Amino acid sequence: MEQEKQEPPIPTRLRFIARILIPIALFVVISDQYTKNLVVQHFEPLELLPVIDGFFNLTLHYNKGAAFGLFHDLPDGIRQITLWGVSGLAVLAVLYFLLYEFYADRLGVISMSLILGGAIGNGIDRAVLGKVVDFLDFYVGSYHWPAFNIADIAISVGAGLLVIITIFDRFRAKP
Repeated sequence: MEQEKQEPPIPTRLRFIARILIPIALFVVISDQYTKNLVVQHFEPLELLPVIDGFFNLTLHYNKGAAFGLFHDLPDGIRQITLWGVSGLAVLAVLYFLLYEFYADRLGVISMSLILGGAIGNGIDRAVLGKVVDFLDFYVGSYHWPAFNIADIAISVGAGLLVIITIFDRFRAKP
């Protein structure tokens, strides 16, 4: 009879997770806040600095909503409660996945670290400014992608890694 594989205790999981999570999340938060502060110090709102003509500008845009301006039209109090509630649930979900799903999966911990670092970076903006600083403006012709920041990149890359992990896990699980 085959014995069930025993899962490591939570403290062992936390040590493995912390060795990966802390440096990555800290790097995301520091680089995000540093670049946002540079832009706030050197740009006026909506000022554009062309970097690659016809494709990429640096700008200063304040986003009161969530990703891509979601919820920006809600009244201030309701918007803040909604955004903090969604952010809180997202952080709890990340912590759950770290402790119970990805505790032994280095790529899973990396993806969760990126998401957590990005959430913290944008959360700092919300707590301090009541809105998020966005400054990367990509466009083609008159079509502009909504402005974004380093935290948004980390969240997107982390989510993309999760999709890749999920796809490859399905292939590995088949006999």
